[in-house]
Amino acid sequence: MFNEPIYTYHIDFVGHVNNIIYVQWLENARVKLIEAMGLNIQMLSEKDDILPIITETKIQYKKPFFLNDTVLVEVWVSEVFNVSANFSFRLLNGKNEVCSTAQQKVLFIDRESQRPSRKIAKYSEHFLKFYLPDTSTKD
Repeated sequence: MFNEPIYTYHIDFVGHVNNIIYVQWLENARVKLIEAMGLNIQMLSEKDDILPIITETKIQYKKPFFLNDTVLVEVWVSEVFNVSANFSFRLLNGKNEVCSTAQQKVLFIDRESQRPSRKIAKYSEHFLKFYLPDTSTKD
């Protein structure tokens, strides 16, 4: 869980945060969660030749964020597989209202072959520390 700032350049012509900014917030959250797991993307790449790639992003917009809003991003691992994991997100405003939910599918590939890599399985306990069944994104 962490806060994201809203800057003036995040605001679109309608007066609220542009939808592409949400994808950036998801990226920040996913990287921060992987770091909280005690891993980092550069280490996975250099040590194990593993690269994470996003194969799917789903975002549900419920309420807009505006310039003076607070954005709290919650992220967790909602599913773990042999070569992939699913991450779930909730974005809340300063009133603790859920403004958006999202899911991302991450596939771990071999850096050289660009094929799915089972090497990520040796880190499964890191992912399971942040595992929660995917129920709260159905708000």
